[in-house]
Amino acid sequence: MLIRFLLLLAALFAVHAHALTPAEAQAMAVGESDARIEALNKAVAAADDKTAAFIQAMVDDAVKIAAGKPVIVKNDKAFDPVTGAEVPLPADAEDVVNNNRMRGELDTAMASLRLFSKDDKERAAAIKTLQNDTEETKLPLIEKALAAEANPQLKENLALIRASVLLASSDKAKRLDAIKLLSQSTNPNTKTLLIERIKVETEADVKSALEAALRTVEAALAWGDKVGAIFSGISLGSILLLVALGLAITYGLMGVINMAHGELMMIGAYATYVVQGLFRQYLPGSFDWYLIAAVPVAFAASAVMGAILERSVIRFLYGRPLETLLATWGISLMLQQLVRSVFGAQNVGVENPSWMSGGVVVMGNLQLPWNRIIIIGFAFAVLVGMALLIARTRLGLFVRGVTQNRPIASCMGVNTARIDTYAFALGSGIAGLAGCALSQIGNVGPDLGQGYIVDSFMVVVLGGVGQLAGTVYAALGLGILNKFLEGWAGAVLAKIAVLVLIIIFIQKRPQGIFAMKGRSAEA
Repeated sequence: MLIRFLLLLAALFAVHAHALTPAEAQAMAVGESDARIEALNKAVAAADDKTAAFIQAMVDDAVKIAAGKPVIVKNDKAFDPVTGAEVPLPADAEDVVNNNRMRGELDTAMASLRLFSKDDKERAAAIKTLQNDTEETKLPLIEKALAAEANPQLKENLALIRASVLLASSDKAKRLDAIKLLSQSTNPNTKTLLIERIKVETEADVKSALEAALRTVEAALAWGDKVGAIFSGISLGSILLLVALGLAITYGLMGVINMAHGELMMIGAYATYVVQGLFRQYLPGSFDWYLIAAVPVAFAASAVMGAILERSVIRFLYGRPLETLLATWGISLMLQQLVRSVFGAQNVGVENPSWMSGGVVVMGNLQLPWNRIIIIGFAFAVLVGMALLIARTRLGLFVRGVTQNRPIASCMGVNTARIDTYAFALGSGIAGLAGCALSQIGNVGPDLGQGYIVDSFMVVVLGGVGQLAGTVYAALGLGILNKFLEGWAGAVLAKIAVLVLIIIFIQKRPQGIFAMKGRSAEA
C-alpha cells in the first residue's frame, strides 16, 4: 500500500511539494485530537510522497511512538518517517491511538491525496468522499487538484466542492460567487447544502440569492426525476415487450391461451444461470462473454420445451380455450415444481458481465444503468428479427397463411400441424429470451414468470390481437404510464389504476389499439 502511494504521488509533488518534517510527523501522531487534525490538514495541503506514506501508515495502525518520536513499523522493523532509515524498535514502544473522529479525518486525508491519482476512477471516488467534507481547511488542496484536473466532469465536480466550501466563507463576495456556481448543479447534495445554509444566513441579499439558487436546483432535479421516470418506463416497457412478443404468436396469431408462458420465461432464465456456471467452471477467463452464449441456449431450451408441450398437449385442444387455459395452468405448476426439484426453491443469482455494469451519468440525480440500456436495445433487436421472420421468410408466410385460413393452407400443401409446432416453439423461444434478459436485472427463481404473465396478456390484448405494432405501443405505453403513476400513487395503486384504464379502453375499443385487417364485420 505504501509503494502504491509513492508511485501515485511522486510525479505530482517532485518539484513543489513540501517535505515532511519530524515536527509535522510528531504533531500528527501525538497530542489532542484537535491539534493532530489541524496538523494533518496542514500536512495534506502540502503533502509529498513521505507525508502520504506516513498518513497511510497511520490509517493501517502501523505507527508507534519510540523514545517520544513516531516511527513506521513494518515486518517488526521500525523506520524513520522522514528519512526512511531503519531505527531501533524498543520493546516499550507505544501504539498511536486513533479515536473514531481521528480515523474519519485520516480517511478523508487519504481520499484528498487520491485526488492526484492517475486513475480517473480513484479520483472520482476521492471527489465523492470529499463531497461530504466541506471544511475550509481543505480549500488549498481542492484548488490544487482543480488546477491539475483534466477530466471535464471531474473538474466540474471539484468546482462544486470548492463552491460548497466557499459558501461558508466570511467573505460576502465569495459566498455570492459560490451560490452562483451551485445554482448550476444537479447534485441532490447541493439542495441539502443550500437549505442548511439558508437557515444560518443572516444577510438578506445573500439569503435571497440562496433561495433563488435553491429554486433553480429543485427545478433541475425535477427534470432529472421526470427523465428518470421516462427511462424506467421505457425499461419496464421493453421487458413487457419481450415477454409479450412470444404471446403475440401463441395467443395473438394461434389463439392459444398459454398460462405456462411465464414458466417458459423461467426456463430461459435458468438456462442462462446454467451457462454462467459452465463458464465460471470451465472458461473463467472468458466469463464476461457467457451472456452471448446464453442467448441462443435460452432460446433453444424454451423453444424445445414449447414444441414438446404443443405436440403432447396443446395440439389436441385447439379451438377449446377453457380446456387450454386449465391444461397450461397445470403445466405451469408442474414446471415450477420441476425447477424446484432440480435447482432448489431458493432464488439463484445471475451476475452481470463487466460490460453491463455501471451506467451513464446524465445528471447528478440521474444515472442510466448499462444493463437496462442493453436490455432495451436487445428487446428492439428481437422485435425487428421477429417482424422480419414473420413478414419476409417462408416460415412466416406459412404461419400467416395457417392462422388466416387453415383449410386453404392445407389444400395448398402446407403441413399445418408442423407449422403449428414451429410457431409455438418460436413464441416459446422468445419467452426464453425474455427470461435471459430478466436474469440480468434480478434474481432467478421458480416464480419468476408469475409476475409478468398477466401484464403480458394485457399488452397483447390492448395492442390488438396479432398486431406487432400494437404490442410495441402497448408495452411502452403501459411501462411509462405505470412508472409515472407509481411516483404519484405508489406501486399497488398504480397497477390497479392501469388495470382500470385498460378495462375502460377495451370496453370502448374491443379490437385494441390496432384492429386486425379483414373483411368480416367483427374486424
